[in-house]
Amino acid sequence: MKQFISVDDVDNVGQLVDDVIQVKSAANNKIGEGLTMGLLFFNPSLRTRMSIQKAAQNLGMDTIVLNINDDGWKIELEDGTVMDQGAQEHIKDAARVIGLYCDILGVRSFASLKEAKTDYSEKVIQSFVDYAGVPVVSLESATLHPLQSLADLVTIKEFKIDKPKVVVTWAPHPRVLPQAVTNSFLQWIRQTDAEVIVTHPVGYDLNEVFTSGIKIQNDQDEALVDADFVYTKNWSSYSNYGQTPSVEKNWMITSEKMLKTRNGKFMHCLPIRRNVIATDEVIDSSIVYKQAENRIWSAQTVLRNIIMKLKDA
Repeated sequence: MKQFISVDDVDNVGQLVDDVIQVKSAANNKIGEGLTMGLLFFNPSLRTRMSIQKAAQNLGMDTIVLNINDDGWKIELEDGTVMDQGAQEHIKDAARVIGLYCDILGVRSFASLKEAKTDYSEKVIQSFVDYAGVPVVSLESATLHPLQSLADLVTIKEFKIDKPKVVVTWAPHPRVLPQAVTNSFLQWIRQTDAEVIVTHPVGYDLNEVFTSGIKIQNDQDEALVDADFVYTKNWSSYSNYGQTPSVEKNWMITSEKMLKTRNGKFMHCLPIRRNVIATDEVIDSSIVYKQAENRIWSAQTVLRNIIMKLKDA
């Protein structure tokens, strides 16, 4: 594994999931001693930040954490810009210098939700891939969150359900959020034998690149019937990019809705707005903490694979 930006960087998803489960039960291997991982955050993080640092620590790596907006210069992203205004440093220069200081980079960015073409070009993370000269790990980008998705698949695999029915459902949220977690999960879950259904209100469609071949329902109650896993997430519209059309029906997940499932397990990437996305009862009896814990082992497995590739070079 040379980098970890999306599922396309993985040769065999099923094998990687099995590797995570094996790493989870094995003693820590200090294969990363003497190496430094730079962690660059363009937006806030809790689980991603802590899990990647814990994973690097388990492997014996040092980490340098930089909150770009608070600790560094304002970054210019566009090529050919005359930099006589606010930005003090071009991303080309920043990426090249940081790559000299670190052996592996983790980068976390966020969608602007102003223009689909801009967000889906992944300018921030792609610039580090292009200019840093070292392997890059996505800690979430404008459109994808592969470390979360890997942890999600590991969590599902641990329940050992043959051909599970997985329902990905939209839920309300007071903020306007991107499609990254949902896009990424759909990329990964379609690599398994799961039956997948996406349910959302009219107007909250996703990019067809991620939903092609997947059943879409606008009736949440119908979609939830006999589900083994209910992955709940909010996102804004893709076709009317970044918009949040009004929704009449209540899409919050409740205990009553979970009764429609086949003893279904509630999943969410966290953080979660309690009694908005789902009720307290649903969250407190869910597997969201198992997902969060598996973030450590997923990150550790990815880093281990990248380090092995570096040492073979």
